[in-house]
Amino acid sequence: MKHIIPPKLKKGDEVRVIAPSRSLALVTEENIKLAKENLEKQGYKVTFSKNCRESDMFMSSPIKSRVEDLHQAFKDKKVKAILTVIGGFNSNELLPYLDYKLIKDNPKILCGYSDITALANAITAKTGLVTYSGLHFSTWAMKKGFEYNLEYFNKCLVEDKKYLVEASKLWSDDPWYRDQENRKFEKNEGYVVINKGEAEGTILGGNLCTLNLLQGTEFMPEISNAILFLEDDDMTGSFFGVEFNRNLQSLIHQPNFKKVKGIVVGRFQKKAEMTIEKLKFIIQTKKELKSIPIIANADFGHSNPFITFPIGGIIKISALKGKAKIEILKH
Repeated sequence: MKHIIPPKLKKGDEVRVIAPSRSLALVTEENIKLAKENLEKQGYKVTFSKNCRESDMFMSSPIKSRVEDLHQAFKDKKVKAILTVIGGFNSNELLPYLDYKLIKDNPKILCGYSDITALANAITAKTGLVTYSGLHFSTWAMKKGFEYNLEYFNKCLVEDKKYLVEASKLWSDDPWYRDQENRKFEKNEGYVVINKGEAEGTILGGNLCTLNLLQGTEFMPEISNAILFLEDDDMTGSFFGVEFNRNLQSLIHQPNFKKVKGIVVGRFQKKAEMTIEKLKFIIQTKKELKSIPIIANADFGHSNPFITFPIGGIIKISALKGKAKIEILKH
């Protein structure tokens, strides 16, 4: 399938905020105000979908409401980009109800991460539209440590040229949205080469356990010639290692996995208790991974900062002589 790259953002464009997973009601009024102001400082007009504040016992809303908001955002000619409020657990509920022809005929930026992995990869699989794993609307409320996020949001969604993804200098794993003033940042050790090699291919992935929800369905993207971006959050705590291991194995069982070109692993959160040594052990137990380049500790996942990357875009990775290089070619 030929991939469709949506038009880039420019000053004056309207950005629509939707809640395909958890509700805007989860975000404090202060952080909603901050996020809106920070987007407006970049020159964008921010609007909110009709149903994004609806909230049920799971801090989400009815499927009908979420589908309506997504369809309306794609249908509205004034809207140039769609940002999701936040992640959650249930965006995959929407997939059978989406009008994929409407989406394909009105290509525009859709950006979010975590649970949005299911929605974004499914849309790319069904329409060929390049979607984006990156900043939620709520992320724009961040006061400190946001510069790297903004830089790579712009490189991916505003600029129209290939770019290198450099590792961040500092990182944090704190609930910044609860206390914006008392943040803890640490030195980032940069990329880690797990397997050597070079590869070029199509980026797919995001949150591993969410991507795996698409297995066995019409919404699972074809992974031949893919470079998989994989990360997971710390929700399973000290069981993270075994969960990551079996989720990775499940992905390896997918048709055409032998045609996967490489893997980039996002940074792990502290409560996951997942070390590079554990990751190396997991990788080394899987014969299917021995011949492809694998890079770890990349800037995406559930810590901060993180890049925005194109699902369906083209990437080149190099992992040679202990040094890693990641270059986004088409986005």
